[in-house]
Amino acid sequence: MENKLNEFFSDNDFDLQEPHSGHLERFERKLNQPKKNTKTSWKWLSAAASVILVLGFWLGSSHQKKQMDLADISPKMEEVQNYFVSTIHQEIKDLEKNRNLETEAIIEQALEQLEELEDNYKTFVKELNTGGNSKKIITAMIRNYQQRLEILENVLNQIEKIKNLNLLKNEIYI
Repeated sequence: MENKLNEFFSDNDFDLQEPHSGHLERFERKLNQPKKNTKTSWKWLSAAASVILVLGFWLGSSHQKKQMDLADISPKMEEVQNYFVSTIHQEIKDLEKNRNLETEAIIEQALEQLEELEDNYKTFVKELNTGGNSKKIITAMIRNYQQRLEILENVLNQIEKIKNLNLLKNEIYI
């Protein structure tokens, strides 16, 4: 073992010279110097980011064109829209509660139809904003909501029939 150690030191050329005079004092002086605080002030950066965000939102909202919707026409239309939207959301929740392997296909089909009707509704909103025949467009928008509800009610009825059929099958086997 000792032989290997001697061999290692003889094979490698190590710097065995003494450091320059005053090296130890310079090293100790650098160690004892107070550290400079080079941290970035996060308070300033966060304040600047907040100002930029507020400015961005303000610019975005001031340049964004307000689109008129069914609820913007009159308080009565707002009431109608709120009724349809809340009823549709409630029936979609009911659909999701009844989702299982047997109902998956009809629920997915219904959701695709609802998506298509939503796209049609967006088209009606654009037409309403461009100043088309507003009575026809309003009627089409209301009819669109009615069609969505009809789809949801039909699917819920189909799900109810599937449940009743399964109950009947279970009763027969018991």
